[in-house]
Amino acid sequence: MGSQLSTWASVRRLYPYVRPAVPRLVGGLLSALGASLAALAIPRVLQTLVEGPLAEGAAAHDLGALVVPVVLVLVLGVAEAGFVLLRRNLVMYPGTRIEAVMRMALFRHLQDLPAAFHDRWPGGQLLSRIMGDLGLLRRWLIFGLLQLVVSAVTIVVGVGILLATAGWLGLVYLAGAIPVTVIAFRFSRRYRVIARLSQDQSGDLATTVEESVHGIRVLKAFGRGRDALESFTGQAEELRRTEIRKAGNQATVTTSLQLIPEVTLAVCLVLGSVLAARGQISLGDLVAFFLTAAVINGPVVDLGMTLSMTLNARTAVDRFFQVMETANPLADPADPVEPGPVRGHVELRDVTYRYDDASPPVLDGLDLELPEGTTTALVGLTGSGKSTLAMLVPRIADVTSGAVLLDGVDVRRLRRTDARRPVAVAFEDPTLFSASVRDNVLLGVQESGPDAVDEQERERRLHEALEVAQAGFVADLPDGVDTRIGEEGLSLSGGQRQRLALARAIAARPAVLVLDDPLSALDVTTEEAVTARLHEVLAGTTTLVIAHRPSTVALADRVAVLQDGRITAVGTHAHLLATDAHYRYVISNLEQDWEHYPDHAAAPDDAAPDRTAPDWTAPDPRSEDAR
Repeated sequence: MGSQLSTWASVRRLYPYVRPAVPRLVGGLLSALGASLAALAIPRVLQTLVEGPLAEGAAAHDLGALVVPVVLVLVLGVAEAGFVLLRRNLVMYPGTRIEAVMRMALFRHLQDLPAAFHDRWPGGQLLSRIMGDLGLLRRWLIFGLLQLVVSAVTIVVGVGILLATAGWLGLVYLAGAIPVTVIAFRFSRRYRVIARLSQDQSGDLATTVEESVHGIRVLKAFGRGRDALESFTGQAEELRRTEIRKAGNQATVTTSLQLIPEVTLAVCLVLGSVLAARGQISLGDLVAFFLTAAVINGPVVDLGMTLSMTLNARTAVDRFFQVMETANPLADPADPVEPGPVRGHVELRDVTYRYDDASPPVLDGLDLELPEGTTTALVGLTGSGKSTLAMLVPRIADVTSGAVLLDGVDVRRLRRTDARRPVAVAFEDPTLFSASVRDNVLLGVQESGPDAVDEQERERRLHEALEVAQAGFVADLPDGVDTRIGEEGLSLSGGQRQRLALARAIAARPAVLVLDDPLSALDVTTEEAVTARLHEVLAGTTTLVIAHRPSTVALADRVAVLQDGRITAVGTHAHLLATDAHYRYVISNLEQDWEHYPDHAAAPDDAAPDRTAPDWTAPDPRSEDAR
């Protein structure tokens, strides 16, 4: 939408963020105007000096008559400097404050937007908006905008003085404004497109850096560092060419804006000399004209820079609001239900879910009940929608149709914080933050508000969660639980990251716990130890376990089978093995995948899972035998 607006209409959208700083910005503007008017007043004083005391004093040798004009010029010069200093002091603080408020607003909105938004948007594009674009806007607000207004006022007032002072000379100078206006208009149309392209390419380049840094192990493992460098070099070169085009356009307009006024002044000098020789203009008027024109020329020459800053700012505004105006489909309800004590009874009723870019639904008319305090394992073939279902319980995503009920209340009728606070999730691919082990594990433990947990209880939960998750390796880290782990925890092994993520879910003491195959990176011995302790700590917690291998089913009281987007069977492991062909087929595939996993293939016999259940290698239910 921003690209369809005029530059003024686009930047006007900043007003809600700028409004608190308007008094100081107006004060800065008035100070800048004061400095400009003081500069324009000096030629008028010099005109009176030339026509009065200087001419009369030269004849009468009276130097005393020069004192007042000289002191007046000195006062005006000091006033101009004082106004400039005042302007800087007035606008610097509010400018940085506006930048900080906008940055916090953008980050807050990014946190609020659903995961589907972040799946579509490259991280570098968002990073370039929240850092580079907002820094550009700050510089424009505290300098470019004021300079643009002051330059316009200076030029208008100065030309008015020229017309009043020198008549025809003023009209000649004013005629030079026509090509300047045409050039500035054409420049703005070209430069706006190039500026947007440059800022978008900067975002793409930041995305490439981000992806290469995160995937540095993969690049090294496959020896693709040179290819990554070539790709980055190509993007960097493309950005360089765009920046050269920007600089070329700006240099062209700056040269034109500097050359045209100078040529105009040369014409005025010839014409003024002729008029002065004929007595049609006084020497004082001629001096005042050229001194005033010299003051005006500065803003005219700077017009190219201020125009480019304004157009860059307009592009930054468009990019900022492109994200800020993205609607959140997971917004809180207008009249939310106030939740009572959460028991943890979850029901998915006739749930259908379809991704935006996919026509067939992943889940189609699914019904599943998770009774309070029970542990349910969800099994299904790869791609059946198990992880998608797990996202619906804490309302990370919304159902396309149907409802997810928490204690009988549709989660869409609750505030998102109320729907998510009693739910903890341990994802299959754990994400850790660049913080201490303590901060990562206690991420879901409230420090303030009605559910705040005191420091002693926080410490107890921390150590219990680490013990349950078999994360004793933390004690061997340099600073123990206060050790700061690297970005995304990549300094740790996959199993260590997974155990910390599981500890984080346990420490939150949720009413509902969703475990998306949280033990996949653990060896058999560690898995058995974690499973045994989870049985104890999960007592009374409603738990949904996404099972990607048979051993995970051992956590569950009951098993639900997901097939073709629906729950086709629910029961105990033994019952489903005896009665459900598809379940036997799924378990058979999971068993084969598990046996081929290197860590488990090398595991000792006494650590292997129980294989005494009947006929795990059942035929594919789609085969003739199954039918």
